[in-house]
Amino acid sequence: MKMKAFIIGIITATLLFITTGCNLLETAGKANSEGITTIKIAHYFSETHPQNIALLEKFKPLIEEKTNGKYKVEIYPANELGDEAQFTSGARIGSIQMAITGMGLQTANPKIGAVEWPYLFDSYEQANQILNGKVGDEIAKSFRELGVEPIAWTANGFRVVSSNRAIENYDEFKGLRLRMPNIPIFINTGKAMGVNVQPLALSEVFTALEQGVIDGQENPYATLKESGLYEVQSHVVETNHMFSPNVYLMNKEFFDGLDDETKNIVLEAAQESAQYEWELLQETEEKVKEELKGEGIEIIVPDEKFMKDLRESMEPVYQELYEKYDWAEEFIQLIESEKEKIS
Repeated sequence: MKMKAFIIGIITATLLFITTGCNLLETAGKANSEGITTIKIAHYFSETHPQNIALLEKFKPLIEEKTNGKYKVEIYPANELGDEAQFTSGARIGSIQMAITGMGLQTANPKIGAVEWPYLFDSYEQANQILNGKVGDEIAKSFRELGVEPIAWTANGFRVVSSNRAIENYDEFKGLRLRMPNIPIFINTGKAMGVNVQPLALSEVFTALEQGVIDGQENPYATLKESGLYEVQSHVVETNHMFSPNVYLMNKEFFDGLDDETKNIVLEAAQESAQYEWELLQETEEKVKEELKGEGIEIIVPDEKFMKDLRESMEPVYQELYEKYDWAEEFIQLIESEKEKIS
């Protein structure tokens, strides 16, 4: 009898969970009894990061003011609604309305990650123009196939390498135990650089550096500072080996269900917020560099030969990508042609 009661309890709890989950999805993005619709936005950045500041100072007030309070924006920074994979999934299924993500959905569609391939962009201005043109439009198709609408491109930043020792030429990367995200293009890029790649979650990096399990990591300057990783590093080498964009992703069903006026408000607010973030990030990066120097971090800017060696080391990476994906070479040619137009 006890076993029977236990089984019945499990079944009841499961049915309750399923029913509750369905109800949450049914009410997500719908107006409440007062006629107010809440737009929940999740991301992994800290409250003081330019991404969060732009949402607070631009996106949220613009949406709420221009819709006369019919839409309310709630922002959940610093993984409050789970990690990137979890809140990206939430945006796809509609349990939340919007997420600020990296190119993590490349695991579902590799083309999404192509804008993050090594040494594609030379400057923030160049990346901004290209992502907000034909290249971004091409990637947008891939996002829509996964149930999300990309409404704005933002910047995470150019990735640099921090380490516990000086790296002043390409050969000195050999033997460096470098943490990189557990994503094939990152791992292949690291191997091409000559490092000993150590895939770890970002949450594990500080402890691994502190304990000497790894020698370094790579991320944009803002992440290096905001995550406190500089506290357990002594050097930064400004490789700028990859540019990492972020994107405002809105649940496609929610976006498509908006009336034309509200859609325009959302798109305009997203663009204003995103462009503000591009500006803030670049300003912040220069401040971060000075702060890092003040903390005793030595920043190494590679000379011409060092950069030439790094760029040339990526040729096998691209060759492998061209052989693996029939669209890859044409897509990279599109980026190169767009770069020529704005040079």
